[in-house]
Amino acid sequence: MSDQKTSNSELPDDHHYVVISSDSHAGADLRDYKPYLEKKWHDEFDAWADSYSNPWDFVDPRLDREDFDFGNEEILTGAASWHSALSWDSDRRLAHMDQDGVAGEIIFPNTAPPFMPGSVFAGTGPATRKEYEQRWAGLRAHNRWLADFCSEAPERRAGIAQVMFDDIDDALAEIRQVRELGLRGGILLPMDSPSSDARPLYVSELEQLWALCAELDVPLHKHAPAPPELPGAERGGPGMIAISMLENHFYHRRGIAHFIFSGILERHPGLQVVLTEGGSGWIPDHLMQLDNMYEAGRDTTGFRKFLNPAVEQLSMKPSEYFARNFYLGASLFLPSEARQRHEIGLRNIMWGVDYPHSEGTFPYSKEAIAHTFQDTPSPEVKAMLGGTAAEVFDFDMAALQVLADRIGPTVKEVRTPPAKLPRVPEDTMSPVFA
Repeated sequence: MSDQKTSNSELPDDHHYVVISSDSHAGADLRDYKPYLEKKWHDEFDAWADSYSNPWDFVDPRLDREDFDFGNEEILTGAASWHSALSWDSDRRLAHMDQDGVAGEIIFPNTAPPFMPGSVFAGTGPATRKEYEQRWAGLRAHNRWLADFCSEAPERRAGIAQVMFDDIDDALAEIRQVRELGLRGGILLPMDSPSSDARPLYVSELEQLWALCAELDVPLHKHAPAPPELPGAERGGPGMIAISMLENHFYHRRGIAHFIFSGILERHPGLQVVLTEGGSGWIPDHLMQLDNMYEAGRDTTGFRKFLNPAVEQLSMKPSEYFARNFYLGASLFLPSEARQRHEIGLRNIMWGVDYPHSEGTFPYSKEAIAHTFQDTPSPEVKAMLGGTAAEVFDFDMAALQVLADRIGPTVKEVRTPPAKLPRVPEDTMSPVFA
């Protein structure tokens, strides 16, 4: 990937921005995964599908209504949105993108791949070899479904493959295969949470993975997870989910230190790591903390003996590695964060819709963009809305510009404050408008 260059020249008022969402979600209707599984798994898949239920459905109370109509109410809360046909209906999805002014999208999973116990963004790893083989077959089925889905609009979709790190040889082979299948969005790193048994990213067993991803230009993704555990109310109490969501911010961002202080990014300077839907206003303070630790490892205080073995292998400060190697999938991007864009890192920000989730900005993305970026210079808006994502995920900007000239917001529209914002919660649940 070449560095994103941002011109200082203002764009003409009638220029249409190319918008590429860094955070969208898709997956197959549950039983439509079956053709993508080896036949030896079909009977077990049928039994699993018959009994599957998502423990997170309760977060969208509409699902409990007797008159709930999936056909009319398909923008659901993220953790419960596996029901929504918008995860797999390609034509309707493309129509929504056109309506919303979005030319391209980076696609995370949304539904449950075969044999997963619940949400793909929560839960523990397989406990037995049989569970591993089942779930691995399920993830491979999802990856192949996703490749077919992306092939229906290859210039507009970059799909993110799912892998597990339990068997390194399996993971290496799958990374190679998904690249051959045309999935250019990268891979989703295993979820990290208090209940997760995923190994830390800095362990030596994963070195081959980082080397391969750097060689093949495969971006690595950490997506903010769902709260990891669901004990009964009598055990968890009313604060359970709120506390879990607060702690998730720690687990979402801890990968920054893993990649930097382990020396992974020193050994593999071409690696690209994307942190999505975890906010971005915290970045400046967090990088200052990491830089302070780096300096403490170089000075002569008592901390040196603890920190110097990590620090001495680094050629740059942590903030410099972040600027070079990390990107932010900035869905739910707030006006206050836009004002911090230079402190956060202008070249690191990639705006996102979080489609088809109710906390996302669809169908008000044009209003969200104007609300967030109305005071931002147009070359910087161009980079954050699509330019950087096109570089990272190899989109053809010339082809997307032709589409954007028909559907995308103009410079003048983004510069003009929206006459009316959607109401929360009557029109939208997106915190962008709160």
